[in-house]
Parts: sequence; structure tokens; C-alpha cells
Amino acid sequence: MTSERIGFVGVGLMGHGMAKNLLNAGYPLAVISHKNRAPVEDLVERGATEVQTLTELASESSIIHICAPGSPQVEAIVQGLLQSLIKGTIVVDCSTSDPTSTVALARSVESVGGYMADAPLGGTPVQAEAGELSAMVGAESAVFERLKPVLSAWAKSFVHLGPSGAGHKMKLLNNFLSLGYAALYSEALALSNKVGLTTGQFDSVIRGSRMDCGFYQTFMGYALEGNREAHKFTLTNAFKDMRYLEAMADEVGLANPIGNAVKNSFALALAAGGDGPEDYVPHLVDFVARQNNVTLE
Repeated sequence: MTSERIGFVGVGLMGHGMAKNLLNAGYPLAVISHKNRAPVEDLVERGATEVQTLTELASESSIIHICAPGSPQVEAIVQGLLQSLIKGTIVVDCSTSDPTSTVALARSVESVGGYMADAPLGGTPVQAEAGELSAMVGAESAVFERLKPVLSAWAKSFVHLGPSGAGHKMKLLNNFLSLGYAALYSEALALSNKVGLTTGQFDSVIRGSRMDCGFYQTFMGYALEGNREAHKFTLTNAFKDMRYLEAMADEVGLANPIGNAVKNSFALALAAGGDGPEDYVPHLVDFVARQNNVTLE
């Protein structure tokens, strides 16, 4: 049994599986109440403790995980934790956040005797449930060493990239690639159908070729097979991540025309109504097709 006591904020699509695997590994776990009761109640049945406030969570935890939509929410959560944070506590932001915000939060946490780490996730909710996520970690070396057994409970692989903020920088680059693929596939399929080649014909050439990859297969799980939940990552979050990438490029004075083009693909989809909680990244193909008066077959 470990001496670490884990707090968890955000037991949603990704967080539930992570929290479940922490319990399975024998860690005492406290989760904060949420309007989505199902995952909280499931974790309580598995042995977690439910708390009502961030103050209570901070006073009971030595390592706190955060899975939130983005930096504004993470900033509010950390602010709520600071007053009762126990000296030596590690706050682990598993969200995809703005690295500039992460570095500023690290200073705030350190000012009350804690440590900040960023460990954004690679993978899907299915992989989260199976304990097979990957993580990109930004933390001081001693903090990372302390975190390794905890990360091992919910991640199949993780890489230490440097101090606070490094993980979030790499996550934005990772998402730039995956969301760039989504934008490319969507436009390619619209053009394919426009010139008389069906989605199935397109797939018969790309699948198994050098252009094939795991993300392609997930994307085509919707575009070809019609599985709306093939990749449950919202268009809204995709747009947010691409705006964070743009801000990161602006901060260092780097021209990123391709990143901006990808961002605008998602901006157009949101403007056309793709801003719902069940509008996922592979659905981008429908918005691009409609913008071009194309019927996908």
C-alpha cells in the first residue's frame, strides 16, 4: 500500500478510467462531487471517497490530478486548492492547457510549498479505462521520480520532457499533427467524392499503405463505417487546442501558416453548428463536405 493519497478533479471521459486504475493499484482516492453523478458514484462503489469542495480535497491529498477542458478551468481549480494545499503536494494537470498558464500556475503552487507537474494525455477513453494511456510530463526531476509509480497506474507509457510546461508544449505539437490529419482527411474526402471517387474507394487505396496510421483508422471509423463515437474528442476542444498552438507560436515569433489553416477548419465547423458536446473530431468531414455542397458516399 502506498503512502500517497490521490485527489482527482474531473472524472469524465478520460478521468474516470484513470481514477479507476489508481484505485485498482491500491491508492486511496478522493474525488470531488460533480453534476455528472454516474462516474463519481461508480468510483465511490469501487472504494473512492467523495468530497464536496476543493478545499477538502486539498486537505486530504498528497497528489492531485486535474482533468479539465482547458486553462481557464485549471486556473480556477488550482486557485481553489491553494488555500488548503499540504506542503509537498504535487498538482498534476492532465488537461491540454496553455503552457504559459502552466508555468504561471507552477509559481503559484510553489509559493505555498507545493509542486506543479503537467502530464497531458495521449489516447482515448477506451485506453483510459484499460490503463493504456500515454503521458507527456513536465516536472522537476525529483517530482517526476515521485510521480512515476502513480503514472504507471494509469499510463502504459510516459516521457519526462523537462520542467513544468514542457509536457503541455509537446501535447500541443502532438495535437497539431493529429488535428492536421483530421483536416487533411476531411478535405481529401470531400474532393474525392466531388470528382466521383467514393469514400470506400479512397479508403481501399490508403488503408494498408504508407499513408495509413492509427489515427486514420479511427477517423475512418466514422467517415467510412458511421461510428459516431469512433473518436470522442470534441470539435470545440480541437479548436481550443489549435488556438493554444497559435499562442505558443506567437510567443516565440514563429510563423505557423499550416497550424492556422487547421485551426480555421475547426473554426468553420463550429460556426456551422459543430459546437455541441457530441460533435467529435471525425465529424469534421461532414462540415467540410457541406461547405462544398458535397454528398459523401
